[in-house]
Amino acid sequence: MKSELNYTLYLVTDRELMTAGSIEECVEQAISGGCTVVQLREKNASSREFYRTALRVREITARSGVPLIINDRADIASAVEADGVHIGQEDLPYDAARRIVGRDKIVGVSASNLAEALAAASMGADYLGVGAMFATGTKKDARLVSMDELLHIRKKISLPIIVIGGINKNTAPLFKGTGIDGIAAVSAIVAQKDAAGAAMELKSLFQKSV
Repeated sequence: MKSELNYTLYLVTDRELMTAGSIEECVEQAISGGCTVVQLREKNASSREFYRTALRVREITARSGVPLIINDRADIASAVEADGVHIGQEDLPYDAARRIVGRDKIVGVSASNLAEALAAASMGADYLGVGAMFATGTKKDARLVSMDELLHIRKKISLPIIVIGGINKNTAPLFKGTGIDGIAAVSAIVAQKDAAGAAMELKSLFQKSV
């Protein structure tokens, strides 16, 4: 499954931004609009709440045939039998996360420069989340990655690359010719009244640019 993963439109959830009545509803709408990967991010939930939410979301993604990635929490990913986990530079180290989820699961790693990207690739990461590409309200202290840096990473790294940070219908087309594999969106989907329509538009704009 790893090698066949379609990273085109990677949804990252955010409970505080969503307009839908629940995380489950938000995920269902995004998937119906064409999201190809779902990352469940629950920054302020207790472990128990995160686990229970992940179980419910797992039912939706499994039914739809869309991979579920858990943000940060390798233990939650393992407990709900998610498809993988995504870790940042300040999260659990890659080798520890890999031991928890196992070799057959996906482990994605955030990178904001070539050194971090090379380190992640050498450890065995399955994909890279590169960003923040643009200023974003979901991570106000994020270091911005220039387009030149992204191209440098793409040239040196063969792993799938997803860009994140300020990705919306205005910025999605800017990645034409970069060779990236997908775009990750948060508010451009979850904060919209029509999440399905927003996902569909965003996916179309990106696909036209590659």
